[in-house]
Amino acid sequence: MAFYEEAYRPWMPPDCCAPSKECIRVEAQMNPIFSMYRKILLEARPTMAKATFSFGVAILSAIPFAAWLHAQTGNDPIAEFKRISEELSAARLSGGDENEAEMEKALAYLDSIAVSTLNVPAEPNLDGANRGLAGLASHTPPVGENYRLVKLGGSPQPYAMVVNFGLGGPAAVRIYAGSAGNYSLAASIDHFVQKDFLDSDLELVPVSNSEPVFVTVSGRTDDLSTGMFSAWKFDGHSVLNLWNSDLLQQSSYEADENGFRLAYCSQVDEDRPSQCLKMSRDLYRFQSGEWKRIETADLPPTPAAR
Repeated sequence: MAFYEEAYRPWMPPDCCAPSKECIRVEAQMNPIFSMYRKILLEARPTMAKATFSFGVAILSAIPFAAWLHAQTGNDPIAEFKRISEELSAARLSGGDENEAEMEKALAYLDSIAVSTLNVPAEPNLDGANRGLAGLASHTPPVGENYRLVKLGGSPQPYAMVVNFGLGGPAAVRIYAGSAGNYSLAASIDHFVQKDFLDSDLELVPVSNSEPVFVTVSGRTDDLSTGMFSAWKFDGHSVLNLWNSDLLQQSSYEADENGFRLAYCSQVDEDRPSQCLKMSRDLYRFQSGEWKRIETADLPPTPAAR
């Protein structure tokens, strides 16, 4: 228990300056899991206790990896994770070289938490886990930085973690597969593995209840919501890229049991790039083992951006 208290003590990093020269102060934060643990003892709220217990088990089960990380670096594992994520974001924003080894170290720490969360006798508590993962953000507010576990379709059911290392920083998807009590990292998507993968402000959308098929959404942070969409399928061992869109302006999307709907500007005014001459909407489905565009339709153009 002494190690637990030491590893998750509050931490205040030195002042830092982002490439934009706007100084960002990262406030000291106590790990929300430990604070929730104290609230349980004081308030004895059953629902909070259930959520905290699930992620508390994950954190405690991840301690062997945290102890290894502490032995390698001599630093608090959470502080070390926050340092790496902050540096990955700063390197990308400044155009500097990206450190694959440091990124893998941070991803391995997230993997240890994800696997411990999933390897429980009962149904994994993703809500509790995601609340805990939110406490790993290196900035307050955590603009562009988030870590989230998502349930995919299929049986046995795989899970994915969506990783965004800060404003402008790299992103990744980690896939965990197995059976109850026996989940492990099975596949990953990042720009080191997939050279053409646009890993900016990543979102993940499951598009099938019966198959581990999902769409990644990247970009969409400019005034025209210009982004790229990719469909993937996890085959039990690796992730297969089924389809990639072009960079689509004025894009939006929605997904349900009927498919994945994508709206976008299909004809841009070359003289006025912010003006869309024609909007389109496509409907995609995963059918008979293939990603198919089922239909396309024209939509009224959206007003020009100002």
